[in-house]
Amino acid sequence: MILMAGARASTSTAGACLSSSSSAAQRHTRSVTMRPTTRCWRCCSSMYDYGGHTPSASLSLPPLQLPTAAPSGGSGSRLRVFSGSANPRLAQEMACYLGMELGKIKMKRFADGEIYVQLQESVRGCDVFLVQPTCPPANENLMELLIMIDACRRASAKTITAVIPYFGYARADRKMQGRESIAAKLVANLITEAGAHRVLACDLHSGQSIGYFDIPVDHVYGQPVILDYLASKIICPNDVVVVSPDVGGVARARAFAKKLSDAPLAIVDKRRQGHNQAEVVHLIGDVKGKVAIMVDDMIDTAGTISKGAELLHKEGARAVYACSTHAIFSPPAVERLSSGLFQEVIITNTVPVMQHQIFPQLTVLSVANLLGETIWRVHDDCSVSSIFQ
Repeated sequence: MILMAGARASTSTAGACLSSSSSAAQRHTRSVTMRPTTRCWRCCSSMYDYGGHTPSASLSLPPLQLPTAAPSGGSGSRLRVFSGSANPRLAQEMACYLGMELGKIKMKRFADGEIYVQLQESVRGCDVFLVQPTCPPANENLMELLIMIDACRRASAKTITAVIPYFGYARADRKMQGRESIAAKLVANLITEAGAHRVLACDLHSGQSIGYFDIPVDHVYGQPVILDYLASKIICPNDVVVVSPDVGGVARARAFAKKLSDAPLAIVDKRRQGHNQAEVVHLIGDVKGKVAIMVDDMIDTAGTISKGAELLHKEGARAVYACSTHAIFSPPAVERLSSGLFQEVIITNTVPVMQHQIFPQLTVLSVANLLGETIWRVHDDCSVSSIFQ
């Protein structure tokens, strides 16, 4: 049974989950800052509902309740987690799942805009994880990540893992025309040369981006978090059809449909006229009388997904849901998504959602426990792929 995001599992249920494995039991004797062995990332996932889908919904960010945790610099642990300024709330939730505090780090901007970074605690001989999505402002956040990596390298960290929930420049992964740059490869080189030993990324725009790195990459998926939430919705499986908003996302939508009771698949065929501009041509598949679930890796200006939703309504879809891991929400995305085309817009918190980006149909799910579990498995030399099996 798939538990909905935000549900609490009993001790017996959690004990049957992956966190109660023998490796987890062994690590209990090695570190006082370990995450609780009775917790499972899926069972204790949190959900932020900004749109009023639950009685307790509010337009303000819900307070983050932190358990009593050992300091990040405890003598029994060689694990350190630091956060950049891009998404500190997500990093704090990840540390909460791991049962530890975030590492102390000092960051500031000089008068000319230069970035200053200083670690406020020793990381010598430690496995360091730097949480920093390269979301807007992409260049500022990317440069901050590079300087954080350099600071850890010069502080004699044993390993440095760049935890990048959202990887900016991922769409520039190939040459579509002559004399274009492949910025995804350039950014990968910058992260590698800065001194990172490993990258942990979530839902890269395309799988080939992994090959741009000359260091190991752990690629995790936000789909399980969204699927768990959809499983809690009262929707007849026979009424569901999964829709890919473009041909390039067919593989992603097919995998999503397979895990969603092997739902049928439909494809929106489009012709892109320019960057951040899309024109829908026609629909491949049948959505008449169905609940259409559109799946994409990111929503930027929402042009692709909103025009696809218009087409689905014209073709007779009963309701349209939008599901995406990364919510960039560049203008005029909020206006398009809140125009009444969507029953619900389901995203994750890989990119922070600002107050002015909140609208009634929005539901934000947290991937903190998923990323936190991945961090522990990397630190403990355990399998990461088994999380998704």
